[in-house]
Amino acid sequence: MPEVTAAAVSVSMNAPPVDAQAKGAAPVTPRAAPLTAVNAAPAAARGSWLQRLGRAAISEDDSEELRLRKTLLIFASGLMNMAAIVWLAIYWALGLKLPTTIPLAYQLLSALILAIYLKTRNFDFFRFAQLSLFLFAPFVIQWTIGSFVSSSGIMLLALLAPVGAMVVYSSRESIPWFVAYVVLTGLSGAFDYYLADGSFSGVPQRTVAVFFVLNFTILSTIVYLLLRYFVEQKDRFQSELAQQHALVQSEQRKSEQLLTTILPPHIAQRLKEDPATIADGFADVSVMFADIVNFTALAEELTPKEVVSFLNEVFTRFDELAEKHQVDKIKTIGDAYMVAGGVSGDDSQYVSAVADMALGMLDLTRNDEVMRRYSVSFHVGIATGPVIAGVIGVKRFIYDLWGDTVNIASRITAEAPSGEIYVDKTTYRRLGARYTFSEPQDLMFKGKGKMTVYQLLGKRVAV
Repeated sequence: MPEVTAAAVSVSMNAPPVDAQAKGAAPVTPRAAPLTAVNAAPAAARGSWLQRLGRAAISEDDSEELRLRKTLLIFASGLMNMAAIVWLAIYWALGLKLPTTIPLAYQLLSALILAIYLKTRNFDFFRFAQLSLFLFAPFVIQWTIGSFVSSSGIMLLALLAPVGAMVVYSSRESIPWFVAYVVLTGLSGAFDYYLADGSFSGVPQRTVAVFFVLNFTILSTIVYLLLRYFVEQKDRFQSELAQQHALVQSEQRKSEQLLTTILPPHIAQRLKEDPATIADGFADVSVMFADIVNFTALAEELTPKEVVSFLNEVFTRFDELAEKHQVDKIKTIGDAYMVAGGVSGDDSQYVSAVADMALGMLDLTRNDEVMRRYSVSFHVGIATGPVIAGVIGVKRFIYDLWGDTVNIASRITAEAPSGEIYVDKTTYRRLGARYTFSEPQDLMFKGKGKMTVYQLLGKRVAV
């Protein structure tokens, strides 16, 4: 009877009824379809017996290192069992009945140990028992045959025990296994020396030569395959580790870049080196505010998306100016833009840098296409003096300035007419004869009283 696939069942269950007698076929029993569909999926999921064995032997909670150790030991056990099958076939072909008992017993013990492990998941027992089989079985076979020569050096296979211990335990824990191998080798040599009678226990010389080649080939093949598998897995792990490391580095660069867009670069660097509270006092800093004139009225004429797009374009140009003049952008507040010079300590001409940026802002209103399209103008205020600076917040960092200098700059900005730059007396004195100013003006400020301010007109051209 042909097998009904899951796809066919799905079609037969969803398709409209068909007259089976007219087609010359036996009617399909509806109850058989679910059974076939149920059985088809598990059959595909179960996979090969090797895959099922791997899933049964390795737990999802195992680390990558432990997975590799378990896989290598099961792989080595399988190779040794294959070698035992080859031995059995050759021994039976040669009619040597005594030694065949030991390879057969080895296979039964190895299968029993694996079954116990799959049931108990006791890897310590599994690796000790399997390595013990690797160690003792070749020597027992040699002793039953006769000598090193008559057994064709089969004891070399016992070297897999210390080599395997190095893989499934550690290099330090493999030492006792190697010592045991050396002791058993020495004991076998003593047997040969004192008990040998010059014969090969009935094994022909040609057979001895064949088994020498076979034993050395088996040992070399198993060691090579184990080391090759180990190196392949190590390379795979290293490749995955390198990819993860590159991914971590990429994410770290993104986070660092994001941090430097939120905070001044020197503050971001300090925060990465030491996450402790950052609080600094500066004796002399130039603070500038720039406000868009009549922004409220402009925002009422635009859609929300257009307002955000407009502010983004304007403040992006300001960011470029701040980077050009090497001053630090502190923050934006609504339509106001705040920068400061002198907080990074890299430039002694920070007052001039802030003044040059302010003049550059006014140039933008006259020459930039976006500014001219919306008829944008600014009033700008600059004050110089002591401030306190620091980072606040835990999840969202903000670098800010506080102090009387910040308040003065904000109030001067509010009093400055459209398209003009006002500076306080301290800033005026620092800029000196290098810039041109209007006549001084005395203005009243709430909480400060009368203060003298100057309109910055431009930079004086050197003759």
